Amino acid sequence: MANNIKTVPTADYDAVIATANKYVDGLRVGSSEVAAEAFHKDAIMYGFISPPKPDMLAGPIGNLWTFIKKEGSAPNIKTRNDVLAITQTTAVVRIDMEGDASGADYTDFLTLIKIEGKWQVIAKVFHKLMTTVH
Repeated sequence: MANNIKTVPTADYDAVIATANKYVDGLRVGSSEVAAEAFHKDAIMYGFISPPKPDMLAGPIGNLWTFIKKEGSAPNIKTRNDVLAITQTTAVVRIDMEGDASGADYTDFLTLIKIEGKWQVIAKVFHKLMTTVH
């Protein structure tokens, strides 16, 4: 019989969601400093900002800090954060987001890596949605 071993403790799921929540908290209060606590210093982001036109925003996570500083807080933001996959050192989280600071809705996919015991977002891939259902 094969070993039936749990390799990822529940605490890691909680820590991954807490990291994603830190990003959302930064959006909510309009603080790039708070959001940055969730990200690795060399994180990247890619996504489409003007669907259906193929306007891609690509590059360093500093693009997100610029957006937060420009748009400000999103006190009414709503999110659903789900861990889609997790290993001992990697995770993927989907964030279904409604009502960011610009009033837009997004789907974000965050790829996290665990470095020295700390979960950090290393990549953010997003899609800006055209319409809202809320």
